Amino acid sequence: VQLQASGGGSVQAGGSLRLSCKASGINFAVSIMAWYRQGPGEERELIASITGSHATIHSDSVRGRFTVFSDSVRRTMYLQMSDLKPEDTAVYYCSFAGQYWGQGTQVTVSS
Repeated sequence: VQLQASGGGSVQAGGSLRLSCKASGINFAVSIMAWYRQGPGEERELIASITGSHATIHSDSVRGRFTVFSDSVRRTMYLQMSDLKPEDTAVYYCSFAGQYWGQGTQVTVSS
């Protein structure tokens, strides 16, 4: 199993970014994929998940601003982030079933 995350960067508050997580070695159609983030000095936080049937869950901290979706043909999960806030600054990780992890991508939001 390999997960390759990308799309992080630096933006100003109110801006948008889209993260991608390309998966290989898994049955994407029956997977449970998720996005986590870990801010400086904080615990890793589950922020969004999506099943193979495209059912989604978003944490209270991002609901209404972030949207998780996936493309089974491209075997890629995405996180569309809008209205970014400085408190969204973190390393973002994608995960398959909470057992396999991508390498993390840094998101920095300046005020």
